[in-house]
Formats: sequence, C-alpha cells, structure tokens
Amino acid sequence: MGKKAVLLLNLGSPDSCSVGDVRRYLREFLMDGRVLDAPWPIRAFVVYLCILPFRPKQSAHAYGKVWTAEGSPLTVISRKQQAKLQETTEVPIHLAMRYGSPSIAEAISKIRRDGIEDLFIIPLYPHYAMSSYETVVERVVEEVAKQRATLDTTILKPFYDEEAYIRALVEQTRPYLEKGYDKLLFSFHGIPERHLRKSDPTHAHCLASPDCCQGSHPAHATCYRHQCFQTVKKFVSMAEIPEEKYAVSFQSRLGRDPWLKPYTDFELERFAREGVKKILVMCPAFLSDCLETLEEIAMQGAETFKEAGGESLQLIPCLNDHPEFIRFLEGKMATWLDQEETQK
Repeated sequence: MGKKAVLLLNLGSPDSCSVGDVRRYLREFLMDGRVLDAPWPIRAFVVYLCILPFRPKQSAHAYGKVWTAEGSPLTVISRKQQAKLQETTEVPIHLAMRYGSPSIAEAISKIRRDGIEDLFIIPLYPHYAMSSYETVVERVVEEVAKQRATLDTTILKPFYDEEAYIRALVEQTRPYLEKGYDKLLFSFHGIPERHLRKSDPTHAHCLASPDCCQGSHPAHATCYRHQCFQTVKKFVSMAEIPEEKYAVSFQSRLGRDPWLKPYTDFELERFAREGVKKILVMCPAFLSDCLETLEEIAMQGAETFKEAGGESLQLIPCLNDHPEFIRFLEGKMATWLDQEETQK
C-alpha cells in the first residue's frame, strides 16, 4: 500500500497584527477571483485603490484585539486540531492555509518529498461556498499539478448535515443552553447573493423563489444558503430547540452588493428593541474561533446588542478542538483508510 497522509485546510491569518502583514494578507485574500469575483482589472482597481490604502489599518486594529501570545487564534486553534488528530493515528497530519502561512505550496512540497502517494484532503469548512470550500480545494489541485506531485487524492465533501458533526455542535453548545437564554442566533458567514447563482449548476434555481432552499434539488449540493439552513434544522431537532427560541442570520458583508439576509448586526438590534435581554450566538460555518467570531460577534456584536437595549450577548465557542469534533475527523479518516485498503 502507498504511503498515506492527511491535509487539513483552513482560511489562514496574517503573520502578525502589524499593518504591513495585514496588508499582505488582505491583498492575497481579496485578489482571489473566488472571493472578489470581478474580472481581474476591476478586482485589481478595487483592491489596490479602494481597499488596501485604508482597510489594513482598521483590520490590524481588530486583529490586535484578539491576537494571543501564540499568534492568530485561527492558526493556533488549527494547529491544536492538527495535534489532537495526530494523537489518534500514525498517518502524518499536515496543515495548510489558503492564504498566509503555512502555505498550500509548502505543504504539498513536503508531502511530495516524503513520498506520499495517497492524500486525504479535509477542508475545514462544513458548507460549500466558492469563497471558502471551492477556492481551497482548487488551490490544492493547482499546486499538485504545478509541482507534478504523483498523488491519489480524496477530498472530504461538505458535512453540514452529518449526524456526527451536528452532535459535536450540540455537545459544544449544551452547557450554554442549560444556563438559560431568550434567543439563540445562528450567525453564518455571509456571501454575496451572486455567489449562490454562480455556484448553481442549473443557473435557474438559487434565489429564483422564496422557498428555493426547501425540498431536494441538484443545486443544493453547492448551495451555501441551503446547507446553512440544513445545519440549523438538524441542530434544533437534535437539541430540541423550540422554533420561537432561535433565528438565523448572516454576518461579515463587504461592499454594496446584496449579500445573504438577514444581516446579523441588524438582527441583534431588532431583537434588543423587541425585548430580548439574553442572547446566545453560535457560528456553525466556522470550525475555529477567529476574527469574525471573537471580534465581530463577541465584541462588536455585544456592543451593538447592548446599545439597542439588550443586556448580555454570549458567543458560544466554535468546535475548535472539542473532543467530539476530533472524533468526527478521526471517523472520516478511518473511513478513508478502510476504503483505501479495500481498493488495494
């Protein structure tokens, strides 16, 4: 049997919270055609002339509020996930980031030098989106071809509705639910509405009707919005959350084009005005706490909620290195290894 390895993939972070490092990170991130999906000349104009002269300083300040002695929370937590999974197996577990360090190019180079023949790729994204799951998978494919690496690759599909993933979310959330709350808000990372339409293989289903995410349709395999709703549906069923006790929203919008609605910041204001005093917020699209959860929700979101009349906002941590999540990844890896052994 060929030598095997696993590659965990996440978004990435700046090397530090200095303005220069944040600028380099934002340049790489925003020049990705699956993030800002305009033609290259327009994308370059927007990034270099409208964003990079101003945004890095603001973002560096935000990163500084969540930066730890070990580094970026997302990178630190991703390394913990890697270490915890490595404890369960002798198969080498590698980690790479779509943007920043450790890079996908570096990871593939090491995997190739180690003589790996079979690679199991685990994008750390439960849901499909062109700006997350798709871009990280395509970047690996490109790098494997560029380095002429001889690899048989297996890619973990989005697992947004799998029972073991939902169970891990419920177990992580249970201690916070047991303390009592007025409302549980599922805040997913937002994407532009046009991304849904571009990812729709039929080019005629997504957002064509108010109930497009219901039922079964081929477009749902790559529909981020449908998959987010399915995660919520499975979660509230397993955790027995009453319908009136939860809501769904989307955060982190950028630019003036319409993004998925309702917007998280608007919903926090609305709930506070309507008399909600104690709100819990969980972010199931993120598997590691990061700037968007720790700063945007736990800090900015809490301030927005309280200024509108709310009393307390509690961010429920992401799965991070929760034992149930590590067991979930271990199970996926075990299934892959069994299939590989059967085939060979």
